[in-house]
Amino acid sequence: MSTTAPDGSTRATRLRVSEIFHSIQGESSSIGQPTVFVRLTGCPLRCSWCDTAYAFSGGELRSLEDILAAVAAFGAHHVCVTGGEPLAQPGCRGLLTRLCDAGHAAQLETSGALDIAGIDPRVTVVMDCKPPSSGESARNCWANFAWLRAHDQVKFVIADRADYDWSRQVVARHGLRPRCMVLFSPVWGTLEPRQLAEWVLADRLDVCFQVQLHKYLWGDLRGH
Repeated sequence: MSTTAPDGSTRATRLRVSEIFHSIQGESSSIGQPTVFVRLTGCPLRCSWCDTAYAFSGGELRSLEDILAAVAAFGAHHVCVTGGEPLAQPGCRGLLTRLCDAGHAAQLETSGALDIAGIDPRVTVVMDCKPPSSGESARNCWANFAWLRAHDQVKFVIADRADYDWSRQVVARHGLRPRCMVLFSPVWGTLEPRQLAEWVLADRLDVCFQVQLHKYLWGDLRGH
């Protein structure tokens, strides 16, 4: 649902939301921070190792005011808007700005397949770059790299050696370091974390190795 603004543009007043919950941030530079997650419904990608397929459809239409009130009720400073693919809903950008206006440290988790230009500069963008094993590497929007800022992050979720070599080459080709933080993470249950860590160390890569902390705490339990 949208309304017409005085300048003639349309602004989304409601978003389809799969869930809003309070947990520990398990990834990115905010790892370990108590965080409110706003998971928006819908995603145009179908990654082979996706762990949130339940967010592809369904959800509930909620007003921006209702979402902001639900977030505020948890009393947390950090808020992460995720999906699915949150940018698939045009109103996501307005939500991010409203969260920043409310004093939150807002983070966006996005697939890297949709344009990130024009996102509120106060938002930290954590953008995936999809390696071959995802089945969606052709969907990477390479132009997005031009919009990354020093506080943004690019995440590579790696399933095997081929993914690792591909990711290492992308980082070098596009000069991602030291322009922004680069994250290398193993696919949960597929690649042994120690193996990925040893590859990173052997190649002396200037990247941040990480695991999904929330999965070590709660497994694949929804809402964590």
